Amino acid sequence: MVDIKKIRAIDIHTHAEEPCGCHADDGYDDLQSTMAKYFGAPWTHPPTVPLTAAHYRHQNIAAVIFPVDAERETGYRRYRNEEVAQLAADNSDVLIPFASIDPHKGKMGAREARRLVNEFGVQGFKFHPTMQGFFPNDRLAYPLYEAIAETGKPALFHTGQTGVGSGMRAGNGMRLKYSNPMYLDDVAVDFPDMPIIMAHPSFPWQEEALSVATHKPNVYIDLSGWSPKYFPQILVRYCNTLLRRKVLFGSDWPMITPERWLSDFEKIEIKDEIRPLILKENAARLLKLA
Repeated sequence: MVDIKKIRAIDIHTHAEEPCGCHADDGYDDLQSTMAKYFGAPWTHPPTVPLTAAHYRHQNIAAVIFPVDAERETGYRRYRNEEVAQLAADNSDVLIPFASIDPHKGKMGAREARRLVNEFGVQGFKFHPTMQGFFPNDRLAYPLYEAIAETGKPALFHTGQTGVGSGMRAGNGMRLKYSNPMYLDDVAVDFPDMPIIMAHPSFPWQEEALSVATHKPNVYIDLSGWSPKYFPQILVRYCNTLLRRKVLFGSDWPMITPERWLSDFEKIEIKDEIRPLILKENAARLLKLA
């Protein structure tokens, strides 16, 4: 169990990589190596979950960790939610497990969500509309959302263009339109008691994301996937004012390390009294750790 008093921050956005690394036979290694080059990531092979835990333990940071179930749309093999949850349980002093379920699975996915919470201690769910090939407000996803809402756990959605597939032929077949944050406005209306986290500065839809987060009480923003030095001024302004209690630190590990993100965060114009909220307190409250 994470000791909220001892850690210095909570990273709300980290990716679990399979123990065997990348998969030459399904193209996953091409995606990962291209992304690593795009982000200037420091590793040769993606770190496993235990290596991720060791890195975060050394940094004295807790991390929400999840796989991405995009097997149907991309062909990339699914990293089993149960396995990630067990590895997180083995490192529960620093890791907080989220799961990922393709919303096209409908009621079968809803059943899996309930089971993962009840039997494996999963604390939230990750969606990647660009990789999973769906609009977040498509009714096909609603049985899964209903199950998540029943559990009271948050749903985290990739938004905007953060580099995944960038530079690859046809953008690796990924369609950016699915990750416009405005589609989450419908989800927030239809599921007002389900916490929703919009992941990343939502380029090129930053103002849409800010409008949804300020208008809907259950919507938050995480700041992962971008170095803070590239944050648009309007995002910094909202972090300091209207959204000071609804903005969350996230790195997008392993593409961006938490120490790199935090170093760049120190250099931007965030008020001193706001920094603890973004780095730990907002996430602790949302995840019911405090």
